[in-house]
Amino acid sequence: MSIESLPDVILQYILSHISNGRDVAYCNCVSKRWKNSLGYIRSLCFTRNAFDNPPNDEDSDIIVRRMVSAVERLEELIVFCPFSPSGLASWLALAGPSLSYLELRMDNLGDNAVVHESPSKLDCIGAAMNLEILKLWGVLIERIPKWDEFHNLKILEVVGARLEDAAVNAVIRSCPNLTKLLLLGCEGVQSITIDLPFLEDCRLDFYGLGNCSLSLIAPKIESLEVQGCSWIRVPETKHLKKLSISNSAGRVYMIDFGKLTALETLSMRGIQWCWDAICKMLRLASDVKHLFMKVEFTGDYDALQPFAEIDFVDFFNSHPKLLKFDIHGAMFAALCQKNSLKHVDSDFVIPCLEEVLITVRSPLNAEQKMSTLESLLKYGKNLRTMVIKILQMKGSHNSADDFFDEICRFRYMHREIIRIE
Repeated sequence: MSIESLPDVILQYILSHISNGRDVAYCNCVSKRWKNSLGYIRSLCFTRNAFDNPPNDEDSDIIVRRMVSAVERLEELIVFCPFSPSGLASWLALAGPSLSYLELRMDNLGDNAVVHESPSKLDCIGAAMNLEILKLWGVLIERIPKWDEFHNLKILEVVGARLEDAAVNAVIRSCPNLTKLLLLGCEGVQSITIDLPFLEDCRLDFYGLGNCSLSLIAPKIESLEVQGCSWIRVPETKHLKKLSISNSAGRVYMIDFGKLTALETLSMRGIQWCWDAICKMLRLASDVKHLFMKVEFTGDYDALQPFAEIDFVDFFNSHPKLLKFDIHGAMFAALCQKNSLKHVDSDFVIPCLEEVLITVRSPLNAEQKMSTLESLLKYGKNLRTMVIKILQMKGSHNSADDFFDEICRFRYMHREIIRIE
């Protein structure tokens, strides 16, 4: 049986699953029957090079408009090829009311003229008020867009953006029912306020000086990842299960969280955290199951300070549910102070720990470090895996070699559990 012998309803169903703009254009040329059936398409996607060789010197604005106008009820529109504000406005005037998914590569970060556009590409999106998912790439958000509220919008993703505080805060306020918010690779933010009662998943990645402040009110938040903030306030956290805080450019000065009773995974990364912020975060995360710790230094000001001593017994008594512990450099050194293991009760045990990943960077205090490694094995009754990563060590050649030999001997004695990377 050939495809031409299929009933109209089956042909329409098959063709409705084609979304690539070029494929739709080719199908449009097959026959009048195929052309009429393409009106049942629900999704259109125009790739970056979709119109490298346009027919009759038509630009992408005209071609996309013609294809959008041929569809009876378009639900998804993805455009990565270049377009103008007027082109976008014309497409959304036709398809805006039916769209539930819109993804656009805006490509206006380096265009100074975009500031004076009226309406701007961002303003045009307001015509698609029934959207459920909106994804924007390479967008300039320096003016408050002329939008009403997107009441149906559940997912907002902005990747690669230049932002102004007032504008991005206004954009977030116009999406009151979001469950997922992603702002990735964004610059220009100094202070951001998010108040979203239904938000469950939030990823914020700000680059620049690393001195942004964040206030997040989201009583249903379950997963939060923040990069580039120095001040973080999240008062409602009873549902928070996954938390990641990092700052690769600046310092983490202050964190203010509610009770973290549901927290399972905590990741702390950065060059420098204030010691009070480290201690508070570890204290709040007493029920955490997976802890990743890669903070290089502490200190409240410009001077970088090493970690203070962290009592080995107190730490594990304070985190009884810990299953996986990933320790990098400074944290491991803090647990290896000579007073940490002087007085250990006979009934002390690390009850749940199953996996430890330790990154060692220095041969200093080698004896204490070996003692800590041995203690993890001795008291971690359920420990199944210990991975020791040895980076290029700073220090004299002999001391580094001696320490490495000690670790190799330790690994040989417990080779069923330990491996070296």
